[in-house]
Amino acid sequence: MRNKIKSIKLLIKKSDLDAVLISSVSNIVYLTDYCGFSYFEREAFLVITNKENYLITDGRYSEAVSDILGFELLEVSSTRRLEHIFKYLSEEKKIKKIGIEENNITVTESKKLKKYFRAMPVPDLQNLRIIKDEDEISKIEKACKLGDEAFDFILGKIKKGVTEQELAFEIEFFIKRKGANISFPPIVAFGANSSIPHHNTSDQKLKTNDPVLLDFGVKYQNYCSDMTRTIFFGKADEKFKKMYRTVLNAQQLTIEQLNNLTIAKKQIKASYVDNIARKHITDQGFPTIPHSLGHGIGIEVHEQPRLSPKSKDILKEGMVFSIEPGIYIQGYGGVRIEDLVVLEKNASRLLTHSPKHLIET
Repeated sequence: MRNKIKSIKLLIKKSDLDAVLISSVSNIVYLTDYCGFSYFEREAFLVITNKENYLITDGRYSEAVSDILGFELLEVSSTRRLEHIFKYLSEEKKIKKIGIEENNITVTESKKLKKYFRAMPVPDLQNLRIIKDEDEISKIEKACKLGDEAFDFILGKIKKGVTEQELAFEIEFFIKRKGANISFPPIVAFGANSSIPHHNTSDQKLKTNDPVLLDFGVKYQNYCSDMTRTIFFGKADEKFKKMYRTVLNAQQLTIEQLNNLTIAKKQIKASYVDNIARKHITDQGFPTIPHSLGHGIGIEVHEQPRLSPKSKDILKEGMVFSIEPGIYIQGYGGVRIEDLVVLEKNASRLLTHSPKHLIET
């Protein structure tokens, strides 16, 4: 945690600020290791200066956060509202220029800040978590291992007449029984539903000769995994086999090229990597991927970097991201294969290890 805070203090100096205000729950978790704040309500802020660190929250959390080393608690109450704390930091601690996460501040909060500070957006805060350290990678890897176990388990539950929702529940229950949590609600799509990349899992029942798309993830000690596998319930026809083979080859070709670029020590543009898979799929006569090839992952399921046609990101050692090509044909079905990789010094390394050959069950 100390190195993470140190990086913020270096950013303060680089940006000629007096402090930064951390408002997003994900960055609060990253900097404190405390994960008890709601992602849906504003329950806390961090204020970090060159010399001091403050955690602003209310009495519901005072005891829980009291043992977070390096942070002084500033408690919000009915008699000490957030505005009072901002005034205290401005007048007593001489904070005038403060950096903010511009995509995570409401209009109301912005008005309160402007009464006491010169608030400035700091783009670098968006990439605060983009490079993972060994401990973070280890946690993601353990989440992936649990995901692999969940996939092996769910194969035994795929039977005629089962509903998408029932399989989604089985995935979630298995993960929670292992002492972890889901990183997002599982996507289970049967038949033609699998042509919708983010299908809303329904009560549709499984029929013979249906594709089954499974997209789910595990959250382990605050860090997420994400994996997609597509299997076939019955005997796959040649059309489906070609789709599957094309998606799998697109992913394998992408990983191979990524390794070659890493070994050659060349700059790796995320947009270039995206194009490798995209071009392979369209060259085989299929429609282009309707989503990005991949995304970073960590405390959140979707983080930087982005692997998309318009991405400006450069892939670097320590980044963890998905590679998830897909083909989707409306009214027929879809295929997506998604794995997580970590970019290391001389190669990319797969963190997910579930089988990727076409499973017909």
